[in-house]
Amino acid sequence: MPQPFDVPADGPDLYRCFVIPSPSAAARWVRAIDIRPGDMKVVHHAILFQDTTGTARKRDTGHGYSCFGTPGFLPALGLGGWTPGALPARNPADIPELLHGHADLVLQIHYHPTGRPETDRTRVALYFTDQAPKRRLMDIPLGSSRIDIPAGDPAYKVTDHFTLPVAVDAIGVIPHAHYVCRTMYAYAVLPDGSRRTLLRIPQWNFDWQQQYRYPAPLRLPADTEIEMEFTYDNSSANPRNPNHPPQRVLYGPGTSDEMAGLHLQVVPVDPEGADELGQALWGKMIRAQRGR
Repeated sequence: MPQPFDVPADGPDLYRCFVIPSPSAAARWVRAIDIRPGDMKVVHHAILFQDTTGTARKRDTGHGYSCFGTPGFLPALGLGGWTPGALPARNPADIPELLHGHADLVLQIHYHPTGRPETDRTRVALYFTDQAPKRRLMDIPLGSSRIDIPAGDPAYKVTDHFTLPVAVDAIGVIPHAHYVCRTMYAYAVLPDGSRRTLLRIPQWNFDWQQQYRYPAPLRLPADTEIEMEFTYDNSSANPRNPNHPPQRVLYGPGTSDEMAGLHLQVVPVDPEGADELGQALWGKMIRAQRGR
């Protein structure tokens, strides 16, 4: 970040965007990203965008700008992010990400006041390669915004599913929730009825989040059903419950709210299947927005 940012001791969570001037005049391929918060006590998470419009640069007067929810422009492409416990993100060698020439980096940081004044100056490192991508990495998002957990409920469940229209190779999975989530599971139900476990976290810990990569790609044929199930423990028996006594918890971006998100990273086996998969994912997003 060009300048340190002072986070107040108290008050609501802050979403702040900071512009880092374009690191390259020419387009480059990014093989890895390392984001390191300056003060991990106060950084809830960070997301790195790239802006080719110059919009963010005009809004940032030197100490960032407020950007709750979105960065305030249509990103050319997201480059990655950081959550507590995350390691540097490295793509497979043949699937680098594109950094557009003259694009500004825009770092969106979610700050959570700790009860004392804090100062953060997060850093970003990009690692480049000359090798252009040979495959297309796609994201299958599962999750739900329908979260309303009663105080004391020890086993509140959230589910979602998606049917693959084409065969894919699954290469990784990224889960996300907040403090009262206890277990995370994801499965692939193959057309023959057999099940493969894609993710199993029996004791979720918000302070230890990872972008998991499988040791070898998992081939999932067309018509495979991808399922997720997150369970939340909003009782006093949950040692990570931030509320004592427990309080009702709703969906939301704040630290005291909850989320349910799982991203399965896949590569279509047939490159021509990428468009069909993209259309199916678009349909899923539209149905979710309509509450179906």
